[in-house]
Amino acid sequence: MPLLQIAQLSKRYGTDKYALEGIDFTVDTGEFVAIIGPSGAGKSTLLRCINHMIPMSSGDVVFADASTKSFNATQLRAHRTQIGMIFQHYNLVNRLSVIENVLHGRLGYKSTVAGVMGWYSNAEKQQAVEILQSLGLSEQMYKRCDQLSGGQKQRVGIARALIQNPKLLLCDEPIASLDPSAAKIIMDTLKDINQRLGITIIVNLHQVDVAMRYAQRIIGINSGKIVCDAAPDAITPTIIHEVYGSEAGELILDFGEQYAQA
Repeated sequence: MPLLQIAQLSKRYGTDKYALEGIDFTVDTGEFVAIIGPSGAGKSTLLRCINHMIPMSSGDVVFADASTKSFNATQLRAHRTQIGMIFQHYNLVNRLSVIENVLHGRLGYKSTVAGVMGWYSNAEKQQAVEILQSLGLSEQMYKRCDQLSGGQKQRVGIARALIQNPKLLLCDEPIASLDPSAAKIIMDTLKDINQRLGITIIVNLHQVDVAMRYAQRIIGINSGKIVCDAAPDAITPTIIHEVYGSEAGELILDFGEQYAQA
């Protein structure tokens, strides 16, 4: 069975038009899936519906064989511990140290009191250290996060997600704020996590070239609907134009050229 099944998922805000409409796809365990599309296409909304950061209007998200649409608060909390989230703007607490930010990934497993007091076990602290070492952040472990570069901050965000021991990583434009060199490090890191740890990854990207380089499968979204769902070698210029419309041009190609040289 697939790890994730999206069934006729729709999201509508008030009486406005749909942000997502009739989204249908499945993701198998261990897949690396890229979702591409122009700004405002619904990519971020889709990821937030998968982990219920925002409620869907209709449809269902089935994760690990469990329908999530009728989950209560306790069930949602448990659901989110299995899904790590990586954000474009990192969502770190800048005044805290790197290791403290990583340990925040364990809050979903804690009582309210333990979370407020920052009570973490020695095993959790050791796991945080090991993850940071594996991501090349040993020297930054006790630095405040506001002392880090953008690429380092994103690796801290990845470490915070990994300490949840997730089955799935949702990555929302993780390289949009980074230069091509830092972006390559982040994408290489995600690919390594996927291949070495077997963690399923869904990543939102604006850059077609990057998606084609790293993903096993590409889903294109425009105006809240799926336009394509295919392997990278099946993505043609015609499909790219269908996904991006007038945005499909030099900006995407230029980034790809910079990225390849990084």
